[in-house]
Parts: sequence; C-alpha cells; structure tokens
Amino acid sequence: MSGKTLVIGDTHGCFDELQALLDTVPLTADDRIIHIGDMIDRGPHPEAVTDFFMSTPQATSIMGNREDKHIRAYDGELSYEGAREMTRQQFSSPEAYATAVEYMRTLPLYIDLPEATLVHGYFEPGVPLAQQQRNVLLGHTDGDLHLEAQGFVPFYEHYAGEKPLVFGHREYPFLQYQRRAYAIDTRCVYGGTLTGLLLPDFKIYGIPAREDHWMTLQARFPHIPG
Repeated sequence: MSGKTLVIGDTHGCFDELQALLDTVPLTADDRIIHIGDMIDRGPHPEAVTDFFMSTPQATSIMGNREDKHIRAYDGELSYEGAREMTRQQFSSPEAYATAVEYMRTLPLYIDLPEATLVHGYFEPGVPLAQQQRNVLLGHTDGDLHLEAQGFVPFYEHYAGEKPLVFGHREYPFLQYQRRAYAIDTRCVYGGTLTGLLLPDFKIYGIPAREDHWMTLQARFPHIPG
C-alpha cells in the first residue's frame, strides 16, 4: 500500500477521540492507519475501538500489554479483575468479546516500516528486532526488570537504530527524543491527549480528551476495585 501512514498512540477505548483524530488528519484511501497497542481497558468504548480496527481494511494494530493480558485471561492464565473485568462487561455480549480476543491474537509484536520501527512498549538496544524479547516489546514488568539488569534504563537513551523508534505504553516527558525516538502515548484515557504521528513527514497531531475516562469508568463500576 502506497501513501502515508498514521501511527496512533494508546487509545484505551477512547473511540470519540479516535474518530476526532481521524477526522483531523488528511488521509486518503491509499493511506494506512496503525495503532501502537492498548486499544482497550480504562476507556468508555473498547468494543467500538476494536471493531474499527477489525473492520477497516487499511487499519491495524500492534499488540499491547493490555491485549496480551486479555488473551491470557481468556485462556485462564490470568484472573479477570480491575480494568480487565470492566472491559469484559463493557462488551455487548460474550460473543462480541470473544471475537475481539481472537482478533487480538492475530496482532504482531512490532511493525517495521521504511520510515520507522513501531513497537508498543520497549526496545532492547543492540538486539535485532526479530530477536527482541516478547515481554520487552510488550512493556511487561519483567521486561522492565530485564532492561534494568542490562543497564538500559531508560532504553531510549541507548537506542541507536538506523530508523526512528515509535512507541507508546506509558507517558514520557517528551514526544520526540533526539530525533530518534517518538513516545506517542499521551494519556488520553486519563484526560490527556490522543496523539497521531503521520509518516513519512513525522507530523504530530493531537486531540484533547473529553474527560478523565478512567475516573468515570471507575465510578460506573464501583463494585470492581480498579
């Protein structure tokens, strides 16, 4: 597919902000949309967000730690608690949730574009992309511990890849770091901003959150500890 690529930061079920971002960025049918991971959890419309990426031909997502945890919970490896249980209850039916989980299983751990390398969580410097540890790419706690043991915290200060690295997963004190790293999780679900990075120009777009969605969701499910 030719054209531009819009890389979207962690959406966490913020469907209205996702639509506002897509309405703002000048895209055509030849352009591609890639979500950086964490489509779900803590936001108001997880089903609508996953439906969008499942049903839009030019759109896809990388797997985030949230998707991975839903897969593991569905398979009985993790319990349903907190945001995971809230998300499951937000879906219109068990069948709709199961369909979303099966879609999550198909998501890649990274996408390597000519202009940039896209991962959800972290990147271990000096290790080829195909040999990166799964839990490092997803940003799981043991990925944090592995990078810390290797002396690569923060990892982006050590990144020396040929292409810029684009990632989400957590908030950083920058959007662009020394022209090599782009951190595009700008905490929309907590009342921040939903960020999009348009390639190959590396133009940044931002849509302010309508509210602190996580606070609102916790009030909706007071019987489920967050």
